[in-house]
Amino acid sequence: MARTATVKRDTKETKISLTLDLDGTGRSEIHTGIGFLDHMLEGFARHGLFDLTLHADGDLEVDTHHTVEDIGIVLGKAVREAVGDKQGIVRFGTKILPMDDALILCALDLSGRPYLAYDLNLDRERVGELETEMVREFFYAVSYAGEMNLHLRQMAGFNNHHLIEAAFKAFAKALDEATRIDERISGVLSTKGSL
Repeated sequence: MARTATVKRDTKETKISLTLDLDGTGRSEIHTGIGFLDHMLEGFARHGLFDLTLHADGDLEVDTHHTVEDIGIVLGKAVREAVGDKQGIVRFGTKILPMDDALILCALDLSGRPYLAYDLNLDRERVGELETEMVREFFYAVSYAGEMNLHLRQMAGFNNHHLIEAAFKAFAKALDEATRIDERISGVLSTKGSL
């Protein structure tokens, strides 16, 4: 069974189309109008082994906020739809990922209960065209639209590019782990019987 989802969002601020395949090979075609965000999402797809197609047209003449937040919403919804009823998935994923000076921990639970704990200390206003404060907004939108418990913790680092990139890659690796099918799991991995 294909674990894919296509989600579209069309508002006065953004027009977004995203297709996600959880069982891909890391292929991506991404156009957000924000070069650094394209780079982060390409890394997310490659390191999570997700196939990701994303086209976003947003009001970048204002700033990046609406575009970044809405991409997070659409990606979160796509993850939620692609895992379907969550039968047989591992559910939890954790990765501690180094990138030069940066060391980032990402832990997540596809619990159906959204929550974000975010602890990245970014001290520059922007990296490329992306305002660094939008990194938190992106992960907040993903966690709530995806109904996942998501923790991102900075364990070391000072270079903002490295910290952000390590966070996206750690999220990819943790999500890949959480969405894997384990044949030993009967139904969903919950004592309640549902997620």
